[in-house]
Amino acid sequence: MKLGPGLHRIGNDIVAAYLVETDAGVTVVDAGLPGHWRELLAELAAMGRSLDDVRGLILTHGDSDHIGFAERLRRDHGVPVFVHTADAARACGEKPPATPRPPMRLRATLGFFGYALRKGGGRTTHLTDVVEVHDDQVLDLPGNPRIIAMPGHSPGSIAIHVPAVDALFVGDALTTRHVLTGRRGPQPAPFTDEPRQALDSLTRLDGIRASWVLPGHGTPWTAGVDELLGQLRAAASVQP
Repeated sequence: MKLGPGLHRIGNDIVAAYLVETDAGVTVVDAGLPGHWRELLAELAAMGRSLDDVRGLILTHGDSDHIGFAERLRRDHGVPVFVHTADAARACGEKPPATPRPPMRLRATLGFFGYALRKGGGRTTHLTDVVEVHDDQVLDLPGNPRIIAMPGHSPGSIAIHVPAVDALFVGDALTTRHVLTGRRGPQPAPFTDEPRQALDSLTRLDGIRASWVLPGHGTPWTAGVDELLGQLRAAASVQP
């Protein structure tokens, strides 16, 4: 799906990944689930591109519903996969810590896990090699993406600012659709390792200007970063 000039999404509001296109080629942000591979190929074809045009894949963090086709892209097509140093082991198969059981609603929870299974979530392959990145690094990839460390959801969670396409990719630093309750709107993401730290990390986004704020789960946000952060902090203050 084309969102704007040089900006595309694959997947849906349950699980999403993104493509940034410039004259230099394509940068992929997150790799969704293994079954999103076909959507990646279809979106590239619709753009008049192919896998040969993909210069790199950046992971917002190392959880299984974000690394779906990453190893396939790296192993079979030589595309480097970038991940924050603190999440490199997670992307390569280190088991994340257990988190407190988040609130759930049956229909939404079944919808999320059912979708994940249909998209091959039970057969995710972890990375065997990654390129580690750090806070405030600007990568030599299409769009010149800048890394913003957002620890909390995981130690190496990041946001990615790409002014070339007027977009801020936030992974699971926040969500606009809670996959386990179905609740919509800006709010903390479930399965977060350190909820307080995740909220504190939001200050890293203060003052950023981007027409598109793009989460790993949920509807793309177009009402401004400041408004999003205000609503999210209000939502967090009333959560149990």
